[in-house]
Amino acid sequence: MQQFVICQNDQAVTELGNADKRMKRLINIIGDIFVNMRPDFFRSLVRSIIGQQISVQAARAIFERLEGLLENKITPAAILEISDEQLRATGLSGRKVAYLRDLALKVDQKIIDFDQIGDLDNTSVIKQLTSIKGIGKWTAEMFLIFSLGRMNVLAADDIGIQHGAKWLYEVDKSRRRQILLDKQPVWQPHLTIACFYLWEVVHLGLDKKYRSIEDMM
Repeated sequence: MQQFVICQNDQAVTELGNADKRMKRLINIIGDIFVNMRPDFFRSLVRSIIGQQISVQAARAIFERLEGLLENKITPAAILEISDEQLRATGLSGRKVAYLRDLALKVDQKIIDFDQIGDLDNTSVIKQLTSIKGIGKWTAEMFLIFSLGRMNVLAADDIGIQHGAKWLYEVDKSRRRQILLDKQPVWQPHLTIACFYLWEVVHLGLDKKYRSIEDMM
């Protein structure tokens, strides 16, 4: 798994902080962020489909069983070669088996071409990926961020990011998504960096330890 670092002294991070003073305070508190990337595109989407609507622990267990079944070769051909019963035995629901088969078939037939997908703009990538059964806008945005490394993606429907924004900007729960949309033009073109710092609010438990960022000063 590849890793890259968002350094608080990077020009992009500095520009983001200068555009939003409250975000700058958060950046100064958190510092650098280490990000694990998902460079294997097919494997990344398989994990995303498996993880839908179940706990992280359950998703990890199912994925590990799938790895064992496929001898760690998570490829379209491998998925297409095994039976539904074998896939179901890993803990996958019938619906997710159908989703994985649709993904594998579209990649195998080059309907989704991973050799060229990196050349597409964000909107086109989302359009292609959401044509696959079981893949929605959020999953496509996670692919843009963690697999393609796009640095100007706002995952406004991500609950973790919404929680971080609610805490940082001290808005009501009903406003936690809207505040992200309000901040979008302020954060451009560094939306992904803003997302990572808001995720860190939750990952570090800042929203649980402190009522607001003011309590940390």
